[in-house]
Amino acid sequence: MNKKETCFDLLKIVSSEEQVKIDENLSTYTFTKTGGKADLFVTPSTYTEVGQVVAYARGHHLPITILGKGSNLIVRDGGIRGIVIHCGQMDHVRCEGETIVAQSGASIIDVSRFALAHELTGLEFACGIPGSVGGALYMNAGAYGGETSDVLRGAVIADANGSILNLDFDELDMGYRHSAISQKGYLALEGTFVLEKGDPQKIKEEMNRLTALRELKQPLEYPSCGSVFKRPPGYFAGKLIQDSGLQGTRIGGVEVSTKHAGFMVNVDHGTASDYIHLIRHVQDTVKKKFGVDLETEVKIIGEEPKD
Repeated sequence: MNKKETCFDLLKIVSSEEQVKIDENLSTYTFTKTGGKADLFVTPSTYTEVGQVVAYARGHHLPITILGKGSNLIVRDGGIRGIVIHCGQMDHVRCEGETIVAQSGASIIDVSRFALAHELTGLEFACGIPGSVGGALYMNAGAYGGETSDVLRGAVIADANGSILNLDFDELDMGYRHSAISQKGYLALEGTFVLEKGDPQKIKEEMNRLTALRELKQPLEYPSCGSVFKRPPGYFAGKLIQDSGLQGTRIGGVEVSTKHAGFMVNVDHGTASDYIHLIRHVQDTVKKKFGVDLETEVKIIGEEPKD
């Protein structure tokens, strides 16, 4: 791929030259503050632009990677080849009665606050999830007993050909940290959430309660990728890691949190490779001690660094 030629072609699709960048450092966009560079980094502002970028990439046999808030993501230090699409400019949220329609670039925390402002209940669980609407749809994000699928009615997506499609709830195949969006490689553009009228004081109190719990239990003072592992059937990942004596274990600048064993924090200029090596060490140790396979909830993407 000739980066300059591809950049020139992409500039014909978007509305301003600031929307296409070459060799953009992705550590700026990840919560771990790690990761290499993207060959081409594109920030579309409309669904049409998204579809055209996807169609262009498919026509030129270029890989596409979707980047949201970067909260549950590790980008390897070698960066990402091809085109990275970042939907941060598409963050409009609107209310239609008891329904909220939110674009994929909006923060799911902001959407929960928007619901509160409109006296709507159902999204309180999302008040502390540090990701985008697109990410919430992609992985059926959840916390404190609630999941995105509990209130989701449908979504707008771009498929692998760049076609913009409306999918109803049944077509989204939502499960535990799973959706048709992740399974089929769709790009989430918009989610429609059906809520109920509620008492704003009670909604606010619940959000405050959940925020206090999060601040008490999670290591928010350091960069992290959130909960690293999925919940294994019959167990809790954090408890297995804690009982394996792994809290405080450090590789490079990344450490298993002493506050919550399910988190790994960047305490001293850690790299993506540090994260990945620590994840493998934790998985191996838990497997040997308890015979349980820990599956990552965090998504690991990109290329290994060159020697």
